[in-house]
Amino acid sequence: MKRPLGAQISHMLKDRGVDTIFGIPGVHNVEMYRGIEEAGITHVLARHEQGAGFMADGYARATGKPGVAYVITGPGVCNIMTPMGQAYSDSVPMLVISSCLDEVAAKKGQLHQMNDQRAAAETVCDWSEEAKTAEAAYELVNRAFVEFASQRPRSKHIQVPIDVLGATADAGVPKRVGHLPVPRAEDVSAVAAALDQATQPLFVFGGGAANAVDAARALMAKVKGASFTSYAGSGISAADDPLAFGTYLARGEAERVFAQADLLVVVGSELAETDTWRDHLGHDCPMVRIDIDPSVFSQPQVNQDVCCVADARAFLAALEQAVATKSSSGWDANDVAAAKARWRAETDAERPGIADIVDRVIEALPAGCQIFSDMTQFAYVGRETTTMTAPKCWHHPYGFGTLGYALPAAIGGKIGVGNAPVIAIAGDYGFQYTVQELGVAVELGLSLPIILWDNAKLKEIEDCMVRSQIAPNAVQALNPDFCKLAEAWGAKSATPSSLEEMQKAIAEAFDQDGPTLIYLTPEVLS
Repeated sequence: MKRPLGAQISHMLKDRGVDTIFGIPGVHNVEMYRGIEEAGITHVLARHEQGAGFMADGYARATGKPGVAYVITGPGVCNIMTPMGQAYSDSVPMLVISSCLDEVAAKKGQLHQMNDQRAAAETVCDWSEEAKTAEAAYELVNRAFVEFASQRPRSKHIQVPIDVLGATADAGVPKRVGHLPVPRAEDVSAVAAALDQATQPLFVFGGGAANAVDAARALMAKVKGASFTSYAGSGISAADDPLAFGTYLARGEAERVFAQADLLVVVGSELAETDTWRDHLGHDCPMVRIDIDPSVFSQPQVNQDVCCVADARAFLAALEQAVATKSSSGWDANDVAAAKARWRAETDAERPGIADIVDRVIEALPAGCQIFSDMTQFAYVGRETTTMTAPKCWHHPYGFGTLGYALPAAIGGKIGVGNAPVIAIAGDYGFQYTVQELGVAVELGLSLPIILWDNAKLKEIEDCMVRSQIAPNAVQALNPDFCKLAEAWGAKSATPSSLEEMQKAIAEAFDQDGPTLIYLTPEVLS
């Protein structure tokens, strides 16, 4: 059926499993909205394009499906570039489709004009391309979804000129299917042989191994290896595994642990700065890396001997079948437990009192609850000290490290999972970056608890200044009455004065027909 191209794109997206689009309409992208309802797609109106991008990110993390956002030319693209950068760094499948001006070189002074919008977007995503014809738009949509399924997922941007969006076009092309790279038998055999010889193998599981949790746990049980997880990989190792060091990968003393290993296997982790905060893990043994992204192998690592391009789940499943079962481990479970206790104490000393409060929050969450957190000390502590029972349950802006992520991402995640529980955790300063998106949660009646940790300042930055012998400056700002602000939108609020009241407020928030702001301060809960 012939339709305007904007409508055809919506039908293409629907055919590829898209049921929700986040965005804001404008005079330049109205043609993209012509076919949304006809295609059977729900559109969520954000209050700001940054919020739309974070919602698409949260939707993708919570559901495993690509998140899609529609924005306008110029400022719309600029406003969503921060979420695009966040999705790129954290390997989140997000597709941003925008309008663009038909001509920018020979005609100046147009509404929303940028010198090179496509190139600007390209700086924060996997790729940014302009579709100058309907056929090009269809091929780029296909390309995006094939790559989401077959490569490391990252944000992508397609822009379409305004006149092209409104022009009549034939129906979109059939979808193509992508597949993750399969392991080579010789690679599996080589790693299995190395594991059979090792007495103290050590594994690092990153977010790229989150789809391989069953295979990873079965493998660890056979080879009696110890493990760390990155923050994004938290929950891959079994919560009751006595040889799992948890997410303390960045602790300085972890170098001593790595030095004890006689084989290091890194699965689905690029070992980024925000994973380790040091240049060298500390190992002096052979290192195996398994990843779907071969570019991570180019990073300088000591003894990086074997690099395997493969899907983590397929590789670990094959590896588990190939290795021999060990009767004992060279690692001592008592040493692992003692190290974790020391590291928790270090974390608590660095940011006093928060760890116990985080524990009580986690206790109050229903099974399977997904957590979306912001750049706040509450989350920094929780990411290290919390033992997750499953992966892909604590979502955080790890790599790009933007403020304002938690609330809109949690909204997107909640929309994606429906009745399943979701909670947001934000600090007082970061919450104000995207507080306006609270209106979306009220409008949609989302039962969303929002933990607001108010230490009345940029505490992490203040601590950094003090450590650097800089007199704290520009770390305090006037805060509103957050509860009244939430209530002004129609949300509920709670101000618990004890940990028990806090847990009760969290439990009640999950049963509400709208969001609940749960206001916490260090003074009240200390």
